Amino acid sequence: MPSLSALLGLCKLKVVALILLTAVVGMFLAVPAPYLPDAVLVMTASVGISMASASAAVFNHIVDEQIDIQMARTDKRPLPQGRVSRNQALVWGVFLGVVGLGILQLFVNTITMVLTFISLIGYAVVYTIYLKRATPQNIVIGGAAGAAPPILGWTAISGTQSIEYAFLLFLIVFIWTPPHFWALAIFRVEEYKKVAVPMLPVTHGVAYTRLQILLYTILLFLVALLPYLVGMSGVIYLLSAVILGFIFLGYAIKIYTSPEDNRITWQTFVFSINYLMLLFVALLVDHYFLIIL
Repeated sequence: MPSLSALLGLCKLKVVALILLTAVVGMFLAVPAPYLPDAVLVMTASVGISMASASAAVFNHIVDEQIDIQMARTDKRPLPQGRVSRNQALVWGVFLGVVGLGILQLFVNTITMVLTFISLIGYAVVYTIYLKRATPQNIVIGGAAGAAPPILGWTAISGTQSIEYAFLLFLIVFIWTPPHFWALAIFRVEEYKKVAVPMLPVTHGVAYTRLQILLYTILLFLVALLPYLVGMSGVIYLLSAVILGFIFLGYAIKIYTSPEDNRITWQTFVFSINYLMLLFVALLVDHYFLIIL
């Protein structure tokens, strides 16, 4: 039997935590301030969404096992190390997915279960099995699955009521995804070449990818202003979005203007995670301390 730590190692817990944060913020924003969403519903939806996300991560590990063995970033994962067999991982992934989706269906609502299932298939099958190996736009197209959690959180609490605001949160994560992953892809470009994964810097070159990171970061800066511009959020969020956006843009400019310094790509990748976390925390804080100028 595999150890609990090995099974949890298949779940990409840090990624799941970020997914859960964006989903929970979606839950709270779905309820007009100063009211709070039902605590039991928040907890139940969080468990279901987290388990489904972990299931998708497990299937990603299974499909990518041969790639992971050859990459320094991933060769210590449970499957390449032999701490979990493929059959054990498959059972674990199915268990997480079935239970997670079951919780959403039984204790939350059908629309959240269906959207979560679509996201799971989008990441575990469409992205991992096909897009990742088929096109340098894999991250762009597949990013839709990773951007869904704010919508899942919103529908868990309010169904489709005012769901257009949830799509603004989706759009932020969707535009954030390419510069986030392309920074890592540049940093690990030789490894991606070795395993023949057509990431953008492999197919179009590092210089082109640096430009795309800059352009997407500029677009992200603008998109992140939309919650304020449509009256969804106030000045607390606006100031946070502007400050975080300028910092992110500064990293993107450094990537573009300092091609010889590969360290900046890793620093950008790390900051991009902090950017998204802080931006969504700002959305939540602003929701309950709304200041509109």
